[in-house]
Amino acid sequence: MISSSVRSAVRAGGLTAALAALLCTTATTVSVAAAEPPSARTAAVRADVPAGVTAGVAVFDRRTGTFTEQLNTAAQFRSASVVKLLIALDVLWNRSPDALSAADRARIDTMLRGSDDAAASTFWSNNGSGAIVDRMVARLGLTDTARPPSTHPGYWGYTALSARDTVKIYRHLLDSAPAATRDYLLGGLRQSTRCATDGYDQHFGIAGSFNQPWAVKQGWSGFSSGGCTAPTTKAAEAAGSGEAGESLGTAGAVDLSRPALHTTGVVGAGDRSIVAVFTLHPGGTSYGKAYTDIGRLTRSLNVPGASRPAGTWIGTWGSGVRVRTQATTASGAVTTLPAGVEVLVGCQKRGQQVSQPPYAGDWWAHLPQYGGYMTNIYLSVPENQVPGVPVC
Repeated sequence: MISSSVRSAVRAGGLTAALAALLCTTATTVSVAAAEPPSARTAAVRADVPAGVTAGVAVFDRRTGTFTEQLNTAAQFRSASVVKLLIALDVLWNRSPDALSAADRARIDTMLRGSDDAAASTFWSNNGSGAIVDRMVARLGLTDTARPPSTHPGYWGYTALSARDTVKIYRHLLDSAPAATRDYLLGGLRQSTRCATDGYDQHFGIAGSFNQPWAVKQGWSGFSSGGCTAPTTKAAEAAGSGEAGESLGTAGAVDLSRPALHTTGVVGAGDRSIVAVFTLHPGGTSYGKAYTDIGRLTRSLNVPGASRPAGTWIGTWGSGVRVRTQATTASGAVTTLPAGVEVLVGCQKRGQQVSQPPYAGDWWAHLPQYGGYMTNIYLSVPENQVPGVPVC
């Protein structure tokens, strides 16, 4: 019988049954991510940047007019899909949402809710490409934002952007834009879908760390698989759009090579806080690992007005792990987890017995952020019933 310590190590690494059997006879020490209750972080801990991650962070409290977090706020990152905020604002600069054609309205809706790349590419091509960025820099007084490098003018996701400029963008949208524009664009961001149109789970960072109300625009670049649906490769799907994962080195101060994952938006009643977290990860980092790291960083921040969900954060192992509506494999699938991602477990209950040799168990974890259940055998803990997690 496999020992609990080896079993935990196998789960944490997503190892095969054959390798698990080998580990039964050749003990190996493998570190496992510990479960992290929300209370584990003290109020004094701020901007807890995971090892190997480069981050730019800004949190602005609109009630007091002050920043509660500032870390590398002027550092330029390739924007990935966060630039879609500027693309949408440019479309609506001198016209009301009611004046949009049905086709353009549909494009903005899917671009903001599902982070659709094709819609962004259409606007980019039709409205002057890099000139869009130039116009918005002048209009909003942005200081760290710049169009993509001349070598890749069609790659809108290579637009340079900083955390402090992102706060300026949201402050304009909230405080200066016409009410119709504000309500329309924020309405789209409030309806961010868990699965983006390219099959990536985009509810990391802000969306995974805080209860609603929030409105988010996320960005990712340099990953090949993001959970939710059958994996697609950004480079293949969005060639020329700026979301490709190819290694290009740097363009001035902007790193175009390392995997990027960004979470931006507004949080709390009355959209009290503006949050901008930009991150770069070591080459080869999986989407699940980056998703987990940006989640831990975001949860460490002082975000006035934010409501944090109750539960225990626990690592997972395996790929293609489904979250289901009930504690049974016969129930419908809500989504598929990014491989190896950390999840918030609210409670657990007994359900259908599930076998994934060498494991078997009938305990299921309820994931409040996903609104469904996953079998406990894919949690990176040695027991089938997780200690300290209440029964549903």
